[in-house]
Parts: sequence; structure tokens; C-alpha cells
Amino acid sequence: MAPDQELKRKPRGASVTWLRSCLVLMVVLVGLAWPGYAAAGAPGRLKTGFLYGDIYLKHETGSGHPERPERLTAIVARLKQNGLLNELVALKPVPASTDWLRTVHTQEYIERVRKDCQGGSGYVDSPDSPASADSYQVALNAVGGVQSAIDAVMEGKIQNAFCAIRPPGHHALKDKAMGFCLFNNVAIAAKYIQQKHKLAKVLIVDWDVHHGNGTQAIFDEDPTVFYFSVHQSPFYPGTGSAEDKGVGKGLGSKFNVPLPAGCGDADYRKAFEERLKPAAAAFKPDFVLISAGFDAANGDTLGGMKVTPQGYAELTRIVKGIAEASCHGRLVSMLEGGYNTEALAASVEAHVRVLMGSAAQ
Repeated sequence: MAPDQELKRKPRGASVTWLRSCLVLMVVLVGLAWPGYAAAGAPGRLKTGFLYGDIYLKHETGSGHPERPERLTAIVARLKQNGLLNELVALKPVPASTDWLRTVHTQEYIERVRKDCQGGSGYVDSPDSPASADSYQVALNAVGGVQSAIDAVMEGKIQNAFCAIRPPGHHALKDKAMGFCLFNNVAIAAKYIQQKHKLAKVLIVDWDVHHGNGTQAIFDEDPTVFYFSVHQSPFYPGTGSAEDKGVGKGLGSKFNVPLPAGCGDADYRKAFEERLKPAAAAFKPDFVLISAGFDAANGDTLGGMKVTPQGYAELTRIVKGIAEASCHGRLVSMLEGGYNTEALAASVEAHVRVLMGSAAQ
């Protein structure tokens, strides 16, 4: 090769090398700037979101009530104390539009909730669903907060999320408040996934100690929402028998595993391994939601079960594995019950740690 030809080729090679270096630098900078990506050591892995806002503390239920603001402050304090809070992507709640409430609830009921809260009656429908003047707005933010988490997952900002919200929702019927619940957060979330994000099939896993009668009733005839519940029985609200598998076109898309009081980690793990995993594999969900009640925890003030934080970690690992196998890991978990604040905080920490890591861990 002639010397002049060699000289002509060198700048070209140098330019390619320079361009590649610039591209690598851009990728690194984007990764550092994008809040959903984990730090070095886990390249390309999206982080877990944590949805919380002080507005949730404004839902006042009265002195001595088990569903109290301290439930959330205990969770936040625990995550902060153990260094997890800074590793999570902070998500902030926004109030949901009443249009989304109407995908599940009647207009008359929505208005009744607003009037009962703002009118100072002290409860909605019955004393077992206490409310204060701010509770309607707080409940809108509970629904909207979960929607924000779903959007963040769908937009690729986070892999999954835990929503520390109140009031809880899985007992709320389309036209009636029940069991501390005003609006059915998880049911509205399923409708939101289907209607806004155009995903056809949603799996709801409910491990609250109580059967989510409201959620099942809302979707009883809907085969596109698979509802799986493991719960203490006999217990409030008296629904969720093993024979209750849905109605009409929804028959077979509801799966209840009632367990006697005193059951613990092994009983729950068996239900998830032997019942949930095969059913979920056959259903093939496009998104997974968890009604994450922690009142089956050992020492809970209302429940009679003995699930440990390690047990909740294992249940989380199973459900996360289902999401990873079926729908690219798309999963949003939201708080339902859990009334012993120490047990609640420890259980949520175990749950969040698994969401943050690999399902295989």
C-alpha cells in the first residue's frame, strides 16, 4: 500500500473509534440520568418504584382504630432505617379522575362517598368503613397513586412497584363500602391496565388474611381478570369458598384457597406452588397486580395466621417469577391490610427486597 493511501485511511479509523467512544459515553450518561435504572453492578436492570405521599395520613379513622396512619409511617421509617428508601424510585400520588372510578363503581356510590366524607358523618355506609373530611380526596389519591405506578412500569421507568396507600380497597363493592375500604383500588387498576394500556389479561393475587369479596364480585363474570385469593376461613367477610370459581363466562377464572387459622409459611407456599403457579401459567397474564395485605403476619392484631417476613418474601418471589415468565416482569403491588405496625413494616421490607432483586434469589 502506498504511503499516501495509508495516511488517508488512518483518519477514517480514528473517526470510527472516536464515534464509538462517544456512543458508549452517551449510553453511560443516559443510564446514570434515568432514575429507573440500577447503579453499576446491575447494568440494564430497572429499579423498583415506591409510591407514597403524606396525603395518605389525612384519612383519619378515629382513636384506637386498627387502620390508622401509623401503618404507613412505620413502613417508611423501616425502609429508611435499613437503607432501602434511597434505592427505590420515589413515585408521587395524583388524584384519579372519577371517570376511572366509574369503570368499577356506580356514579351514585361515588357521590355518596364524597358527601359522607365531606359532610362529617364519620363513616361511609356503615361504621366499619370510617371516614373523615379528607378521606374522599385521599381515596382518589390511593386510586391515582396505583395508576401512576402502572404508568411508570408501562413507560419503562421502573420494573415493578410497591404502593404504600390507604385507605385499602379489596372489600369495596361497586355500590357499597365495606371493611375499611372506600374505592376498590386493585379493581380500578385492572380496568386501567386494560383500557388505557390495552393489555388484555390481568392477574390479581390477593394474600390479605380476608377474602377480597369486592374484587371478586366486580370481576365474577369477567374471564379477562384472574383473581386468586388465599385467606383465613371462617373469617370476615364470610365469602371465598373453594367452590366459588366465578360466574357465567368468568367461571374458572376465580380461585379461592381458604385456610384455617394458625397456618403459616409452609401452608401459604404450598398454595402458591401447587395452586397459583399452574393456574397463572395457563392464564398467561399481561400484567400482575398484588393485593398485598400483611394481616396474615404472625402477631397481627386482627388476623389469626402465622406468616413470617421470610414467608412473605417467598410468596413475593413466586409471584414475581410468574410476572417475569408471562409479562416481562410487569407487576404492581398495593397495600391492603396489616395492623401490627412492627410486623407490617418487617413484612413490607421483605416484600420490597424481593421486588428489588431477582425472582431467582
